Amino acid sequence: MRLLNLVASSALIALIPLASSGAAPDDASGGVSFNMVKEIYDQVKSSYVTPVTDKQLYEGAVKGMLASLDPHSSYMDAKEYKEMMVQTRGEFGGLGMQVTQENGLVKVVSPIDDTPAAKAGMKPNDLILAIDDAPVTEMTLSEAVEKLRGAVGTQVKLTVRRAATDPFQITLTRAEIKVDPVKAQLQGNDVAYLRITNFSERTDVALELGFKAMQAKSGNKLVGVVLDLRNNPGGLLDQAVAVSNDFLDKGDIVSIKGRQAHDNRRFEAQRNRDITHGLPVVVLINGGSASASEIVAGALQDNHRAVLIGTRSFGKGSVQTVLPVRESGGGIRLTTALYYTPSGRSIQATGIVPDVTVEPARIEQLPEAAIQHEGDLRGALRNTGSAGNTPAPATGAKPPATAAKPDAKPDAAKPDAKPEANVPAGTTPLQSGAADVAAFGSEQDYQLVRAVDLLRGVTLFKNMAAQ
Repeated sequence: MRLLNLVASSALIALIPLASSGAAPDDASGGVSFNMVKEIYDQVKSSYVTPVTDKQLYEGAVKGMLASLDPHSSYMDAKEYKEMMVQTRGEFGGLGMQVTQENGLVKVVSPIDDTPAAKAGMKPNDLILAIDDAPVTEMTLSEAVEKLRGAVGTQVKLTVRRAATDPFQITLTRAEIKVDPVKAQLQGNDVAYLRITNFSERTDVALELGFKAMQAKSGNKLVGVVLDLRNNPGGLLDQAVAVSNDFLDKGDIVSIKGRQAHDNRRFEAQRNRDITHGLPVVVLINGGSASASEIVAGALQDNHRAVLIGTRSFGKGSVQTVLPVRESGGGIRLTTALYYTPSGRSIQATGIVPDVTVEPARIEQLPEAAIQHEGDLRGALRNTGSAGNTPAPATGAKPPATAAKPDAKPDAAKPDAKPEANVPAGTTPLQSGAADVAAFGSEQDYQLVRAVDLLRGVTLFKNMAAQ
């Protein structure tokens, strides 16, 4: 996975120094050897149609070697390595979406809130077919990402296919992106809504500050917390562990198992770290929740600390280690381990299934004009508000409401309406059918409404049981 203009993957990563493994050459090479590579190298140098430099061939060989392993292992030159280090601090430039490669196409894993990609309506699982009319099937992932980069303020035209829709074109304007990792707001006056957009170096601190601000704003009357991890592509391992611990006082968080013994680690919750002091928690996930997001969701689900609502997560259960390459000043991102939830689950390629599946949907307000109430009936008794009083006949009772015609259409948006907001002029509006990032945290966010209703229902039940 690559974060556009960032080079760094939002996959779960650990930053550690390069160490020699001391491993012996693999004897079962099937005839492939360094001598064979040298022979091909000499042939290319002497016979290729145009001259090529040693740097081109060496870097090409390294990139091909790593790309043959899995989608998340890759080589970074010095410039890319520097940009990756910037990404972990949460400030960078570009389009603001996480991508991977699938069947020769560039696939969107998740757009990041408040970035050009999110504002233009890009959605998880969108397939990019062409960049400025150049087919991506003729590019490597690195080449595609490079074409998507550019100076702030310049535009790039994408040809996109979504689900079963016909391909359409959309133009995005590149921008400098400074991602605030946490957004906090109150739902009503009693539920704290905390949305984490990525796991950068500042995420845990920002989460604690956001919760405290919402707690104070509610007058210490919070009944629960909604932790929104939808479209969160992941990030740093230590931040995923810290955020999990913000809701746990005990139990395992995640375990990591690799080929080498030094890659095996286990993380446990620290005592008395739950910043909510036991408030009910609902976690929102979807197909754009990946890597570090899945660690948090899995930890809270397996420790029975939260109810997960939404749709199945992305399913990235591998850990990448970033290793500096001293000679080039670059680095390699290498898959070194798999992670497991507290119950021992590997979510690699399967994802985390929510406890309550709630598909994204629009909220429509339907007219109630056709519904009659008791007070609408002619001669209905008035409510006197007291058990000892005799109800009196209503005076001036309302006439029955006029029933709506069968073909009458509500003023609310049609279910198949296509969102027009945040679509650049001259582009085809994006089709509906996937999570609307612009609606996250709003009154139209159906999954959030369901989460808030659940928290208030739990509180109501507890209060009834206590009486």
